[in-house]
Amino acid sequence: MRSRVIQDWSPMASVSVVVPCYNEADGVSQLKEKLTPVLDRVASRHTVELIFVDDGSSDDTHPLLQKAFSSRPGTRIVRHPRNLNLGAAVRTGVTESWGEWIANLDSDCTYDPVLLELMLDEMEKGADLVTVSPYHPEGQVEGVPAYRMFLSKSLTAMYRLVLRKKIYTFTALARVYRRGIYDRIASPAFDFTCLAEMMLKALKQNLRVREVPALLSVRRFGESKMKTACVIRAHLKLLSRLIFCPSSFLS
Repeated sequence: MRSRVIQDWSPMASVSVVVPCYNEADGVSQLKEKLTPVLDRVASRHTVELIFVDDGSSDDTHPLLQKAFSSRPGTRIVRHPRNLNLGAAVRTGVTESWGEWIANLDSDCTYDPVLLELMLDEMEKGADLVTVSPYHPEGQVEGVPAYRMFLSKSLTAMYRLVLRKKIYTFTALARVYRRGIYDRIASPAFDFTCLAEMMLKALKQNLRVREVPALLSVRRFGESKMKTACVIRAHLKLLSRLIFCPSSFLS
């Protein structure tokens, strides 16, 4: 079936860069160092706003973000009064932003922010959603624990088997999508499965999804917020829904 493309984009579309953060105080300086030059280059092609969603951090994430980024025009820091998890942070970012294209990036730089430029290149070619893809044949993984790799690749294999789509990565936060499709792919999930559900909905609706081969590296600062057992249960539940109630992914 031919992919359906909604032509409401322009090469110079405005971009909202949304970065969810939770207890990332140790990594704010690294984020500033890597993200700032990327945003400067992107701003030469697009109108850019930068939104941090502080998801109820209990450390110094908020004041350090203010110190590092408050002088940058078009930057805002939105705070959740308590930790609501990644899905809520993604939804808050969409609500608070105004760009025609919404870009989500990881605060821990496990995916280098420079990948934003490559994803925007694909958006300019007409993609509806672009994701980084370490499991793409041209992608790479470096330093990630073996059990995490096994979990990710197993989930990917199951989703690919059910969908029969040649997509290699379903769960990366680093992605760009058009605001015009968000209501159709939005996930109500609060946990990490919101990312997979958004991707599954885009694919089930035959939207134009593109992958950018990427390097996934181990985080240098802080600790992962992912609870493995909970993530496995949540993905199995999502997979069951995909098999037994596929129509729920079509709106």
